[in-house]
Amino acid sequence: ELVLKVRIQNPNLRENDFIEIELDRQELTYKELLRVSCRELGVNPENIQKIRKLPNTMLRKDKDVARLQDFQELELVLTVSDKNLLFRVPTLSEQSGYNKKASELTY
Repeated sequence: ELVLKVRIQNPNLRENDFIEIELDRQELTYKELLRVSCRELGVNPENIQKIRKLPNTMLRKDKDVARLQDFQELELVLTVSDKNLLFRVPTLSEQSGYNKKASELTY
């Protein structure tokens, strides 16, 4: 596995921590990097403008991804300015503490 550090590019956040993701070294493609990163960060892939290898290199193709080394830092650059609209909101059943049986009770 290749371990990468990924975050969403947002200079307005006081704390903008990286998360670590793992990619199978047999599937080091741009598409797979985008899929895993977006899933882990809860972002819609359609809202990604580009993936930046810090400090200043844009990833564009599979060969760029194949050259990545463990623990390199990446940023997902979003396409629109209102970043609050891009995050996937968990459904009620995905929220912690949700009890399906309790939700079906009627009074």
